[in-house]
Amino acid sequence: MSDSFKGRFAAVLPAGGIGKRMGGTIPKQLMQLNGKPVYFYCLETFLSMDEIGQVVMAVPADWKDYFEKQIYGESGLSKILPAETLSKLTLVVGGAERWQSVRNGVSALSDQAEFVLVHDVARPFVSKEIIANVCKTLVEKGACLVAKPAVDTIKVAEDGKVEKTIDRKKVWLAQTPQAASVSLLKSLYGRIDREPLDFTPTDEASILEFFGENVFIVQGNAMNDKLTTPEDFEIFSARLATR
Repeated sequence: MSDSFKGRFAAVLPAGGIGKRMGGTIPKQLMQLNGKPVYFYCLETFLSMDEIGQVVMAVPADWKDYFEKQIYGESGLSKILPAETLSKLTLVVGGAERWQSVRNGVSALSDQAEFVLVHDVARPFVSKEIIANVCKTLVEKGACLVAKPAVDTIKVAEDGKVEKTIDRKKVWLAQTPQAASVSLLKSLYGRIDREPLDFTPTDEASILEFFGENVFIVQGNAMNDKLTTPEDFEIFSARLATR
């Protein structure tokens, strides 16, 4: 990517979920995956990219001190990454819902950030190639999300009975990063304040779609899947060996 892209992009990493499907006593993003907290993987990736000028991570209020100790403590990222690289990171407290955590993160961005990429820390193995493709798409086309094409036949069902089959060629499984210009997201958050939504957005694309904005697709892959259940730790550990 050309030098003209350097620093124009920021990342917001919502890390406020508790991960109820995972179980356990700590949020899943804090659990160890091959000797490192889950969120370390994507955080290191974003911080190490020249295109990304700032990274804001939104964390649960009750766990903020824990995150700070993990990152800045004696055995944290401060011992792995150069001080200049780690200085790009800011921690903020997340909101009640994911989209509100993202909003808090976007609000903490500096004026230099032109575009923002939102990425779930439970997707630890996002590649620099995917991030670079998102940046390129943002500049050339506009708001976008990473997604992978469906490979199975898709059925719509209700009450345990199939209603219809959907053409899987039109079905994409949403991943992250999901990205837009900072000014666009801030303007839509302002509209939500004036016109409260009648649904809870599960991702940024659903907000963009609701307000009629175009959202383009950047193709993802299985390595960018989300860590959700205890069984996923074995699967992701195996993937890490081939990463």
